[in-house]
Amino acid sequence: MRTRMRTKALVAGCLAAVLAFALKPATKQLCEGFLPENDMKIPVGSVMAKGLNEASFNKVLDVVQRVYTPIVASKGGKLVVDRNWGDDTVNAYAYQTGGDWHIAMFGGLARHAVVTEFGFMLVACHELGHHLGGLPKRSWATNEGGSDYFGTLKCMRLVAPQMNWKAVDPVASRACAAAHEDEAEQKQCEDSAMAGLSLATLLQQIGGESKTPRFDTPDANRVSTTNDAHPAAQCRLDTYFQGSLCAKPVREDVSGSDPTAGACTAKGGFSTGIRPRCWYKPPADEPGGVMEAVIASRTTLNTKSIEGKIEALKLDLSRL
Repeated sequence: MRTRMRTKALVAGCLAAVLAFALKPATKQLCEGFLPENDMKIPVGSVMAKGLNEASFNKVLDVVQRVYTPIVASKGGKLVVDRNWGDDTVNAYAYQTGGDWHIAMFGGLARHAVVTEFGFMLVACHELGHHLGGLPKRSWATNEGGSDYFGTLKCMRLVAPQMNWKAVDPVASRACAAAHEDEAEQKQCEDSAMAGLSLATLLQQIGGESKTPRFDTPDANRVSTTNDAHPAAQCRLDTYFQGSLCAKPVREDVSGSDPTAGACTAKGGFSTGIRPRCWYKPPADEPGGVMEAVIASRTTLNTKSIEGKIEALKLDLSRL
């Protein structure tokens, strides 16, 4: 009963979370979870429980905990994975208590019909991203878009085995082939992108959005300032996809002070794998326009056409 009350406090928001952990030192809690606050509940045994079973829930978290415990320790923290299988909450959270870095994972989310094992793994990676994802930050944590980006840019490439999807979206497959020369990296890119699609579908359903997220319908919105909160489902899919496409080495860390470290940026000479402009406003010294060329060409993914447009954009930029 005490555990259930504690997890419900997390759902209630920041104030309730602080009260729930008041006896622990220096608790830092994010106001939002992986999903926007929602009233959906999927208890054990529900007719809605069509996603993971308890064994799969624990298998995913075992892998994440094994891989990231030493990584978090190297950053000065202690990874704690809160396994709330019996809780019906459809969400996930990150918080820090002293030197303990928590990711709070709930059975209600894992039991949702569209959540696959590797989609759930990507949720755990997103929550780790709040602790490890670098810029852009909101208070102590990497913001929502940055945590999505970290999820496929770094975390899934370390924790996810070959997922062997029965079908891979052809747009994602062609993009991954163009972005990565190594066949294994292409497969990893496809797998992470498909995990992102499962979560984007969940986000669309939970948020009541009418547009179904797709790889060939990227969000055309351009923010004037970085959005720290939850982007729309299509924008989040774009972020997962771009993280999958980035060719930066997985072991090259991102940074809390340098947006180019460990990430793909136009300033760093990359034309794909870039944080999407539907939530991210790059620094003033970041070249513009390259992402738009990639977006315009995504449905055909004609590599020569993309390269030609990028060269034209570079020429235009040189005249500014």
